[in-house]
Amino acid sequence: MIFLTFFIGLIANFIGYIPPGNINLALVQITINRGMKQALQFITAFSCVEFFFTYFIMNAADWLSAQVHLDTAIDWVMVVLFGTMGVITWMHRKKPPKESKNSSRDSITYGILLGFLNPVQIPFWMITGTYLITHEWIETGKLALVIFSIGSAAGAFLCLFIYAEFAKFIRDKLDLSNRKINTGIAILFFAFSAYHIVKQLYLHVFRH
Repeated sequence: MIFLTFFIGLIANFIGYIPPGNINLALVQITINRGMKQALQFITAFSCVEFFFTYFIMNAADWLSAQVHLDTAIDWVMVVLFGTMGVITWMHRKKPPKESKNSSRDSITYGILLGFLNPVQIPFWMITGTYLITHEWIETGKLALVIFSIGSAAGAFLCLFIYAEFAKFIRDKLDLSNRKINTGIAILFFAFSAYHIVKQLYLHVFRH
């Protein structure tokens, strides 16, 4: 049962990180600009935070689901987050990658920071976690949720590692300039930010 709980957590979060988002794009940028070593440090730091994040959300799912306008708050946080990351990436799109003494620490810090600033995981685990619990796929005891959260962290690590390997492959095969890559990533950040704005406008203006 312990292995099954771990495996379910791994599969669930692996699937959760397949769609492109702020984490995936940030990782692609790190992989291309700083290399695979920095990417692995980012992934490891992020996955460690993901363990605690998953455990907290799974325990607080009932309370979070009762909060009014939670989805709206998450959307606007994502607008700010995507917009900020887009602006930073756009401003640095022409700068060549630099190796510095603090680059490793920066990647780890960035991974920890994005691990906490990852509000899109809240509705994901509220829906997925509730489904898994109500269908008795996992238990709700402390040990079971710890094992599940470890599996969740492993799933995030595995999916992001594949993203990093794919980014490395693209960089090596296509030989794209850092300016083109950063410009493309910045545009995607702005596009995701615009999506959440349009979503909220549709929900609060056109549907009322």
